[in-house]
Amino acid sequence: MIRRIVVSLVIAVTAVVHCSAQEIMVPDQISTPVFSRSDSQKKVSLSTDVVAVALPAAALAGTLILRDWQGLKQGVFTALVAGGATLILKYSVHERRPDFSNYHSFPSGHSAVTFATAAYIQRRYGWKFGAPAYALATYVAWGRVYARKHHWWDVVAGAAIGAGSAYIFTRPWATRHCVSIVPATDGRNMGIVASMTF
Repeated sequence: MIRRIVVSLVIAVTAVVHCSAQEIMVPDQISTPVFSRSDSQKKVSLSTDVVAVALPAAALAGTLILRDWQGLKQGVFTALVAGGATLILKYSVHERRPDFSNYHSFPSGHSAVTFATAAYIQRRYGWKFGAPAYALATYVAWGRVYARKHHWWDVVAGAAIGAGSAYIFTRPWATRHCVSIVPATDGRNMGIVASMTF
């Protein structure tokens, strides 16, 4: 059971980071402008890739070391919702990246992953660990804009998706507000129904 949860979390994080870094081009009627990154932009871009993988890995390791199985489950739900929402929007919106590499700019997967992780850590383990995690997530968001991989609104949306997912699934908030998210269908259409009390 625990192995399945851990594998699902790793797959979700890897998929979000991989899909946001892919170089898939959508056919365009006009010629594609050429963008050349500076050395500092390349280094910052690489460092944001590293942090987007290392931060969730560190959170997972810490959760496993503490044997916090409830927290692990909450982290997996957070990762799946943040990753799923990000991927659905990336492949629905088709916003061109500032570096013209592809049409998967909105929202930032790196920001979604790191802010989901930071919010999870803060909600589950407090500000002592949450503040440094938020600092790293903020660096990732800044770095994605600086490296011209995203517009500022892409990273803000990614951060909102990630942090929002963690705030929904990570206790005590989800318990206090009776959050319920379930799949729904009428036979022809599928969707998700969410409810909560204020």
